[in-house]
Amino acid sequence: MEPSAQKGGRVKRYPEIDYSYRPVSYWHDETLTQAILKNIKGEFRRRQIRRALAEGSVEDIPEEILQEAVSENVRQFAGRIHPHLMGGEYLPDFTNGEVEIARISLDSTTHDIISLRAAPQQDGTISYSVADEYQGMFAFDLSLTSSALPLTLGELAELLETSKQRGAPGNLIVGFNNHNAEYIGRSTLRHFTSISSEFYSQLARHCEHIFDEWHQEELETEEELL
Repeated sequence: MEPSAQKGGRVKRYPEIDYSYRPVSYWHDETLTQAILKNIKGEFRRRQIRRALAEGSVEDIPEEILQEAVSENVRQFAGRIHPHLMGGEYLPDFTNGEVEIARISLDSTTHDIISLRAAPQQDGTISYSVADEYQGMFAFDLSLTSSALPLTLGELAELLETSKQRGAPGNLIVGFNNHNAEYIGRSTLRHFTSISSEFYSQLARHCEHIFDEWHQEELETEEELL
């Protein structure tokens, strides 16, 4: 852990990250990138579109690629090119008003995606859920399932750090790394998991600090054994 990292609640806080940041709404787009990307399921398509937006060439992207979901024919075609291209495409469709507020990307064969979602409720509150690409085969235990306001970055970080996939060792940030570390070293897995958000631009930086610490733990253990 960096010497200047501090604890806030149950979450480590790192310098130059605004943990008090709270989106005005999950249903009000602050940027064009957010408006386009927030519910696009496919990870490879998201990267294509982000690059096109940066280059000012989004008009060159076929209309179907810009949709939340693509047809089964397109999914199968992408999978034949490379399994990585299917990442995220088999997530369940979004329900009415539901949006993705964070995604966990795994560098697995099919680049599996876990999607943290928010949905508006009739009483004005916001509910939270997790979706994966395996039709509910895996269960997730969330430490927070609803809130009156959109989460601050600190609250979202705490949600990820205190929630887990049932039966997996660790939380939603390092749990997938921990599972694979039973078979291969942490150095190989340092970049296995990545976490991003169209609503919280600094979430990825927070999680990268945690992954660095996770990796450093193994290096320190190896030094102790020498």
